[in-house]
Amino acid sequence: MKTASAAMAFLFVVCVAVPLAACGGGGGEGPEPSPAAGKIAFMSDRDGNYEVYVMNADGSGQTNLTSNPALDGGAAWSPDGTRIAFTSNRDGSWEVYVMNADGSDLTRLTDNPAEDKMPAWSPDGSRIAFTSDRDGNYEVYVMNADGSGQTRLTNNPANDLRPAWSPDGSRIAFESNGDGTSEIVYEVYVMNADGSSRTNLSNSPAADDGDPDWSPDGSRIGFTSDRDGDYEVYVMNADGSGQANLTNNPAASDLKPTWSPDGSRIAFTSDRDGNLELYVMNADGSGQTNLTNNPAYDDLPAWSPTP
Repeated sequence: MKTASAAMAFLFVVCVAVPLAACGGGGGEGPEPSPAAGKIAFMSDRDGNYEVYVMNADGSGQTNLTSNPALDGGAAWSPDGTRIAFTSNRDGSWEVYVMNADGSDLTRLTDNPAEDKMPAWSPDGSRIAFTSDRDGNYEVYVMNADGSGQTRLTNNPANDLRPAWSPDGSRIAFESNGDGTSEIVYEVYVMNADGSSRTNLSNSPAADDGDPDWSPDGSRIGFTSDRDGDYEVYVMNADGSGQANLTNNPAASDLKPTWSPDGSRIAFTSDRDGNLELYVMNADGSGQTNLTNNPAYDDLPAWSPTP
């Protein structure tokens, strides 16, 4: 999907860089969330170039994990929280890497002159879905967690990006520009984990929808949409029904939702304070609270699946 920040171009080359029952939008109203457990990985250029960072869920303990002159970002946690997959161009092309959650034991998983990026772990930890343009346009691929067995799941003229596994491992949500005729308008799709039964979930042809992320119980999907005139964080039921705006902030772009492991909160990116920062809110949109606060860009949050 088309993002609000050119800073993310290295991970989203497609369009500037390439995205429950209805609940009332939060708009920042309501009580602030109580402290949440777990870790949030994210991307920041505060040290001069994009690196993968991690912090506690309350915003404390912000730590650079990659510390490399290359561009590193797009973190994805393994289901047990012990490893992080991410994208880097440190070897000359965009590839998927994995490291321990403390930044140690770095391993390259893909090795292709094409762009391989946007990794997502399967719930059992055995596989990683990712995006690649190795066959001429962006498609969703899957590989074993050690990088072997790389297989294409989607095969059509559209650009298919940003895969996200359902918690039961049976389906993968992703964003796509449908038949490939539009470089701007994306929708949230879902398919079976073998690539079959591709279905448009968001189905809002005039809007740009993307950044899908499943709730931990698999009943809902958070996503980003500009259908109300600017980018906001939305939620819908897993069948596409009940689509609701959670952030309701017309003065900012709110993007890239990620659920807490207990499903009670959603972290996201917003430029409402003048530059991209990370925020958290309750799952109904209330209690929107700033987690990072510095002049750099902080983006692409990923909440650890373990408390």
